Amino acid sequence: MNDQQSSDTTIFLDNLKNGIWFLRTSSWLFGITDRSIASLSDGYLSALDMVQLFTASFFFVSWLFLKPTSRV
Repeated sequence: MNDQQSSDTTIFLDNLKNGIWFLRTSSWLFGITDRSIASLSDGYLSALDMVQLFTASFFFVSWLFLKPTSRV
């Protein structure tokens, strides 16, 4: 009985980790897209806009490397 409960808890936690990771990935993509549209809407790309886009892209790629692995 205890092994079944432990297995259910492990599966739940794995699904929760994957769900949070996927939700945050979607948020990063939305943020980068929003920042890109805002940066390019005035017709030119300033140095500050480029720094913001590169920083957001760097953090997004870093987030992709943090994808949780399944233990089951």
